[in-house]
Order: sequence, then C-alpha cells, then structure tokens
Amino acid sequence: MPNGSLENWLYKENRHLNLHQRVAVMLDAAMAVEYLHHGHVTPIVHCDLKPANILLDEDMVAHVGDFGISRILAISKSMAYTETLGTLGYIAPEYGSEGIVSASGDVYSYSIMLMEILTKANR
Repeated sequence: MPNGSLENWLYKENRHLNLHQRVAVMLDAAMAVEYLHHGHVTPIVHCDLKPANILLDEDMVAHVGDFGISRILAISKSMAYTETLGTLGYIAPEYGSEGIVSASGDVYSYSIMLMEILTKANR
C-alpha cells in the first residue's frame, strides 16, 4: 500500500495523523472487521489485528491485511480452539490463555488499537 501501515504513521518520527485522520482510519478498520464477521454466512476471524496489519492506500483509506493466521468459523460454532499465534498486547485473554478463537477476540484487539491510536501523542 502506498502509505504503508498504521504502525508506521503512529511511530515514525516524520509521520503524524491528526485526530480526524485517526478516527477515519479506525472507522475503516471497524467496517472491515464487521464485514469479516457478518458479511458472509461463515464468519472470518482475523486473530491478529494490530497497527502493522492496518494498511493505508493513496487516499489514506484503511484496509485490513495479513490473514495468515485468520480462522473461518463453522456455521454452528461461535468459537474454535487453536494454537495461539497472535501478537502479545493485542490478543484477547481467552485466546492467549486457552486458544479460544471468536469474533469477540477481534473486537478486543480492535479496542486495544483504538485506545492506542487515540492516546498516541504527536511528538
């Protein structure tokens, strides 16, 4: 993506996002996660939402990337058990301790990113 990742915009010294851009990026990410969870008959759980996996296009529209450890949940199941592979600090407690994958885990990761992007002060 032309504008790299959200992580670069938050932590590189020569890049800064204003409040409007931060809210717009997180709204784009929320819509992408909502589509993954509810846009298909079978929900997809990303399992590794973090700023490095939020990519920004030429218009600063956010896209969720890196589906390497994502899971497709069975129609009759709201969760699955798996080996924990997400990034510490962003994974939900039930995923980190017990390997339980659910859409709630993505919501937890999203909320951590939301707190991070809204509290990150510009240098």
